[in-house]
Amino acid sequence: MELIVSVSGLRGIVGDSLTPEVAVRYAHAFSQVIGPGPVVLTRDGRATGSMLADAIAATLSAVGRDVLDGGPAATPTTGLLVRQHQAAGGIQVSASHNPLPYNGMKLFGADGRVISEECGGQVLASFQHAILRWSDYASLGQRRLLTGTTEFHLQKILQLVDVAAIRNQAYRVVLDSNHGAGSCLGIPLLQELGCNVMSLGGTPDGQFSHPPEPTAENLAGVGIEVTRHRASIGFCQDPDADRLALLDEHGTYIGEEYTLALCVRHVLQASREAGTPLGPIVTNCATSRMTADIAGEFGVPVFYSRVGEANVADVMVQERALFGGEGNGGPIDPRVGYVRDSFVGMAIILHAMATNRQSLSQLVAQIPRYSIHKSKVSLARGDVHAAMDRLQQHFSTAQASTLDGLRFDWSDRWLLIRASNTEPIVRVVAEAPDRDAAQRLCDDAISVLKDR
Repeated sequence: MELIVSVSGLRGIVGDSLTPEVAVRYAHAFSQVIGPGPVVLTRDGRATGSMLADAIAATLSAVGRDVLDGGPAATPTTGLLVRQHQAAGGIQVSASHNPLPYNGMKLFGADGRVISEECGGQVLASFQHAILRWSDYASLGQRRLLTGTTEFHLQKILQLVDVAAIRNQAYRVVLDSNHGAGSCLGIPLLQELGCNVMSLGGTPDGQFSHPPEPTAENLAGVGIEVTRHRASIGFCQDPDADRLALLDEHGTYIGEEYTLALCVRHVLQASREAGTPLGPIVTNCATSRMTADIAGEFGVPVFYSRVGEANVADVMVQERALFGGEGNGGPIDPRVGYVRDSFVGMAIILHAMATNRQSLSQLVAQIPRYSIHKSKVSLARGDVHAAMDRLQQHFSTAQASTLDGLRFDWSDRWLLIRASNTEPIVRVVAEAPDRDAAQRLCDDAISVLKDR
């Protein structure tokens, strides 16, 4: 299995494509690109995280960097720790939602954001070509264990909402952290909001109770727990807790696309009621149009970025966005930080339920409903350009965009075709008012892609 490398990090199977040697070289490359100062080091709780963290910490110390070790922590918490301690950057040891054999490294800049594409390119070049150089014995860095790692993040989240209003509802909540790092802040946050918390997989040891991708199939057992405990809502995190899927009071899977849409609606509504300016919304070009429809209701513009958290954050900064995120359950609130954050989602959605005196299912019923269908087709890299030309001719009545791959927009549906950066495949995603229409769009595009 090949190493999966993106602009902001890498992932691989531990002992195969991801070895201690790879971690050492990548940490060394990162240290050569960022400015002077210490580096925050955290991990998402996977069983292989300690081993990789030790290799990374030794590397950073050996190049003269002090290491601020935060232990198990959520990815958004890592970004806050970088800012809190004025570090030069941060490394989160995590493979996000990948299966148990995987682990990885996600990189943060001094601003507490996932590193930009430009910085990521510099790290990758150094990783591939640089010669390892080490400090002498008198210049080695020190490793310091951080305490109270969630406090700064917790206070930032609590400032977003009316804590008393949520406490008055005394919600029963199921939190499924699935033995990732989400419980480290998720449990104290929900307790601070006056919730009666039923924690599933609250020990961050990476021994997943179900596959870590927060899909309807994987969360079926969690839905049963929601109904058994008569909970008002189920919050389901991926292992590094930057994504949030929802289950309503009936144990029904609401999913990840609704996380962002619900947050955007409430933030815009709360801002309007408070008389504060309504700013733009930013999301990526593969996110449900639910969010754009909601922004339209409030008369605010929507700006699109390429797929990827760093790209969304860049456009949010550029456009001074009020809120943003990705449809994979990753809300981004600038008041906390420019990192996808499941805890932001939990607090804002509970606040929406409390202030509107509505259940989650009632809130969801107010959101425009669409269906997304995803497919993929094998296609050699050399054939992609000609295939994209054929698609533009075939869908000539649609509005086309080449922001990220090729996207076609109609009044009530869209189609996105993107070539993979790591595999000889093309991903095809469509959204329409119903599932059949979305699948027909994907099937139509695939037939054009295969027609050589």
